[in-house]
Amino acid sequence: MMHLSHNSVKELPSRKRAQLINSIGGLKSANLIGSISKSGQTNLAIFNSVMHIGSHPALLGFILRPTTVERHTYENIFETNVFTINHIHPKMIAQAHQTSAKYEKSISEFEVVNLEKEFLDDFKAPFVKTSPIKIACEYQNEYKIQENACRLIIGKITDIYFDEGIQNLDGFVDLTKSESVGCIGTDAYFKATILNRFEYAEVGKELNSKS
Repeated sequence: MMHLSHNSVKELPSRKRAQLINSIGGLKSANLIGSISKSGQTNLAIFNSVMHIGSHPALLGFILRPTTVERHTYENIFETNVFTINHIHPKMIAQAHQTSAKYEKSISEFEVVNLEKEFLDDFKAPFVKTSPIKIACEYQNEYKIQENACRLIIGKITDIYFDEGIQNLDGFVDLTKSESVGCIGTDAYFKATILNRFEYAEVGKELNSKS
């Protein structure tokens, strides 16, 4: 088994170190976050850090890198207090990945990567029309991570849209049916396969499979 110490990781070339640390944490979600400025300029950016915060109230969060340079997503959310989270279908991965390029704020990634935007039910921020699962969020709070100046952005889920036929009777949304992709590191994309689903685990009770 290979062993890397803290010091040996520090001595790696920066790109290799970033690839290593970005990938060893495990499989991650891949989502496109849509936002809009007060003047109406739309923005679309891929994030691999969207996470469940709580279900009551329904909250999601994502990690934003330090604001020492322009962060158009953050600036738009700061101005309008809303954003959307859009799952990525396999047919969209190249376009979705391209949104990570550093475009000028005056350029909409929707247009440059040819992903159609849509506005639903008077929600101000744009959704990705071809996304199989779309989530509208209102900004709630943010927490600065002192160790690296990143920020945890918290959003309240106000609306959810998804294709018919992907939700089970128990409420579970089957991401294998929506074909939502995830990522390893920052540049490798995959589709999920469900190995099993289990009932709620309790002490002293035999664990049964739902499959």
